[in-house]
Amino acid sequence: MKSTTEKPSSIAVDWGTTRFRAHLVAGDGRLLESVDSDEGMGQVRDGAFEAVLAHRCEPWLLAFPGLPVLMAGMVGSRNGWREVPYISCPAGLADIAAGLASVTTSGGATVHIIPGLVTADAAADVMRGEETQILGAGVDDAVVILPGTHSKWAIVRAGRIETFRTFMTGEFYNLLTRHSVLRLLAEPQADGSDTRSAFQAGLDAAAADGGLLSSAFRVRTGVLSGRLSPRDVEPYLSGLLIGSEIARAIELAPPDLPLVLVATGIVAVNYSQAIKAAGGAVTVVDPERVLVNGVLRVARHNKDTSNVRPD
Repeated sequence: MKSTTEKPSSIAVDWGTTRFRAHLVAGDGRLLESVDSDEGMGQVRDGAFEAVLAHRCEPWLLAFPGLPVLMAGMVGSRNGWREVPYISCPAGLADIAAGLASVTTSGGATVHIIPGLVTADAAADVMRGEETQILGAGVDDAVVILPGTHSKWAIVRAGRIETFRTFMTGEFYNLLTRHSVLRLLAEPQADGSDTRSAFQAGLDAAAADGGLLSSAFRVRTGVLSGRLSPRDVEPYLSGLLIGSEIARAIELAPPDLPLVLVATGIVAVNYSQAIKAAGGAVTVVDPERVLVNGVLRVARHNKDTSNVRPD
């Protein structure tokens, strides 16, 4: 971790199930320093959340006493540092900021945890962390797509999150490639190899008759018959699952709203290709940037953290 002499405005933390990410943020939103570890909520033992925060962010906390710490993600879940009640949709910035919960550490630092959202309709759904990214995306009217272990498609109108749906795309991919019979057929991709054609074949399979469950088994028969290379198994499954997600999600998305994708790297490439194949167009924004933007927006709106403003 580097040292900085510039006075920051806050520490923004994205604490999910598998990762811990923290950013020292300047008053104008610039990232001064960042830390990233695999100490996600699921890896924290015996409730030692404060110990993880102290270990990863101690230089910042010591150098800038009283600096607000704002957290988003599963850290606010039932098994997190403190359970923060969900806010019901439709919800906007004011609703989410009003739901902040606070924890005081033994060192005197105040940690503010941003609440998640729950849908109020018959198809109950929940999110934690993504609501902050949606706020940080800076859109008034859009469908915001947040890929991940549990991908979210959120409908935003007039700056308020009206509703959303979750797709277990990333988790199903992990199950199929790590725990199903299909894992026995797969071989790792060679460095620099082109996976686009295998991914597109998976997208095509998602659009064909037969459904996801039947199409997934065709991976086995494809390898056994020689029509599919073992090195193409994983990109093919990625295309199949992402294509299946998008086919259903686009049916639910209002056609008058633009699509905004919160992703980077190969995930952004894959989702952009899949959405284009489905006849859509998408604008891509950076997940880290919108997370920090969202944290700052919440901080500046909440009465207890409203001093987090540009210098």
